Amino acid sequence: MSRDARPGPARRAVTLEDVATAAGVSRATASRAINGIPTVGAAAAAAVRAAAAELGYRPNPAARSLARGRHDSIALVITERDLAELPNSFFAQPLRGATTAVARHSLQLVLLLAGQEDDEATLRRFLDGRHVDGAMVILEAHSTNLPKALGNAHVPVVYLGRPVDSDAHLHSYVDVDNYGGARLATAELVAAGRRTVGTIAGPPDMGVAVDRLAGWRDVLTEHGLRVPQPVYADFSADGGANAMARLLAAEPLLDGVFVASDLMATGALKVLTASGRRVPADLSVVGYDDSILASTATPPLTSVRQPLEEMGQLMVEVLLELIADPDAGPVQRVLPSQITRRESV
Repeated sequence: MSRDARPGPARRAVTLEDVATAAGVSRATASRAINGIPTVGAAAAAAVRAAAAELGYRPNPAARSLARGRHDSIALVITERDLAELPNSFFAQPLRGATTAVARHSLQLVLLLAGQEDDEATLRRFLDGRHVDGAMVILEAHSTNLPKALGNAHVPVVYLGRPVDSDAHLHSYVDVDNYGGARLATAELVAAGRRTVGTIAGPPDMGVAVDRLAGWRDVLTEHGLRVPQPVYADFSADGGANAMARLLAAEPLLDGVFVASDLMATGALKVLTASGRRVPADLSVVGYDDSILASTATPPLTSVRQPLEEMGQLMVEVLLELIADPDAGPVQRVLPSQITRRESV
């Protein structure tokens, strides 16, 4: 064999430390940038990507997951009712946003069923067994028990919607400013000259319902108006209809109502029509969610907008932050609310 034909030494594989050194960042920052964690600054992330491309760095997904003790999969906790109501429920839009973010990060999404007491015990064992890297819960009226059931789980859990106890040392969540949104809705009714303004509130064991109720009450108090007794419903159309009937019976002079969800408002509008009340000639209505139900209602419904798809995406981003930094404290992100004006006021 000639000297030139002899095989040379094997080229050393490029490591993450090499990339970090070339980019001028720490190994931890390089790792977060490679894994797409959004806490890395834009300039540092660009430097890491450029260094990785120049050096030919190719992370091994399986080895990377093992080294991190991660599965690259996250769970979405749902109930049978969530599935049954999916086409028309609040659940659908944040779910769309969450799945978009999951795909963008090349993660696997695992659906976990909760609802019954036995389901919750099984769910807790699954999470504590670290079969996924973390979990997301889209809180609805029928799942408000989950924050208590999943408290101090061995993997991070992020809620969409503020848990009613909202322990800042325990719960991570993404929400909209429900208190501020309710203030916008009630102020809209007061500005329209309405003086007996009732509310159909959500379940009192939901943080979002508590916050919306407080916003309504505070605006009426600040304007020196009487605060009628609120009526409660379960964020369903039937619940809204039944609550509207009770509110009309209790407040014959009612001329404005803030309804804490568009779905409940659709039921309320049917009862108002059946009672001969004209909206908005006799009574103004403001909903919450600014969903397609608001734009297709008769009349089209003024409603407080929630950026639901954005909230679903942000829920994934927050969960990834917590997975990347297990020692980080709980994260609470609250987005601003806006009002969309239509013909019901």
